[in-house]
This record gives sequence, structure tokens and C-alpha cells, in this order.
Amino acid sequence: MSRTPKETSLLSRRRALASLLALGVALHGAPLLAASKRKFYLQPLGSGLKQSDVEFVKKSLLAFYDFDLELLPEVPLPKSAYYAPRNRYRAEKLLKFLKSRLPDDGFRILGITTKDISTTKGKIKDWGILGLATIDGVACVISSFRTKRKTKNHQHALDRFGKVAVHEIGHTLGLNHCPTKGCLMRDAQGSVLSSDHEYDLCSEICRKQLVRSGYELSGGTPPWPKPSS
Repeated sequence: MSRTPKETSLLSRRRALASLLALGVALHGAPLLAASKRKFYLQPLGSGLKQSDVEFVKKSLLAFYDFDLELLPEVPLPKSAYYAPRNRYRAEKLLKFLKSRLPDDGFRILGITTKDISTTKGKIKDWGILGLATIDGVACVISSFRTKRKTKNHQHALDRFGKVAVHEIGHTLGLNHCPTKGCLMRDAQGSVLSSDHEYDLCSEICRKQLVRSGYELSGGTPPWPKPSS
């Protein structure tokens, strides 16, 4: 059957659109497939980290995220990240350092340290923080330095440290801060005490987003007690 020029043009546009849609699915699907097969790495930074604390961070992450997790050998904190006026390390420079150390088969890398870390926040040049990540970035970093404030015992501080790890990895998987009460992706608002009121990744927003993005959740139980209020 012969077609008019108008019909031929319309058919060509439809075929082109179908090709673009198919290409879009392929381009979007490729990194998600890779994510399910590639490893997440833990990178201890500097001295002072107890092996039991590192293992608790691993346990915390695996209670939420279903991925291969491997521990790298400890390395010194980079001198380039040191901020002498406050005796701490610039977190954004640590992210750059960690990114350079990501193994070829790695998908994400989390740096963990006992030293204080900081970044610029608004007009404040050097603001102390618990952790730092970029949305969908390959690297994040957390510090146990501030988790000890107003704690009942070491396990209390360790629970906070594990929560910060889950939070920062969540950012690298595309999660923004969440408004849901009790969600681990809540904004700390500059205080580690806020983590004491957090327990899980909320099902309403965060878990749904991760599943939509192609990430598998482990379905484990958080290794810390539920908040009393």
C-alpha cells in the first residue's frame, strides 16, 4: 500500500521516537545493572579505629543495603585535607582522595575516621560535621569524632556512627534529606543528638525511591534499639 508524504513523515517520526525511548531505557538501565554487580568498599582513614567499630559499620550497612561490601586496608589521612587552624580535615578533600582510591570493580566507597572533619556551610568557612556525601556521588566519608557527645556509653556512640554510615551511603544512591519523622535520611540540623530519634529508612519515601532506582534492600533489622519517643 502506498503512503502519502504526510503519512510517511509521521511514520518516520514515530519510529524515531520509539528508538529514542528504547535508547533511554537502555541508558538508564545500564548503570543499575552494574550497581547490582559491583562492590561497595569501606576505607579506614588514619589510626584509632577499632576493628569492632568497623565491623559494626559493616553490619549497619548490610542491615539495609543488599550489596557486596569489602574492607580495604587502613591508609593515612591525606595531608592535603588537613586544616591546621582547627586541627581537623576538610571533608570535600577527603571525598576527592577517596574517589581516587576506588578500585576498578568498585561502585561506591565510604571513608571512615576517628578524626574531626569539616566543610563550608553558607557563610561559615569551617563547619564541623558527622559526614559528607554528594547525591549520586561515588564517595562519602563519616567521622566518629562527634558521635561521642552526650552519650550513655560506647555502644550509644557506635549506634550513631552506624546511622551516619547508612545516611551518607543513602545520599550516594540518590536519596535527599527526608522529612519523615524517624527516618535515617532526616537532616541532622547540625546536631548529632537528632540521630537518637532515628531508626530506619522510611517506607513512604526513601525505600520506594531506592527500589524504583533499581537498588535491592536487604530487609534486615537495624542493629540499634528503637527510639523511646
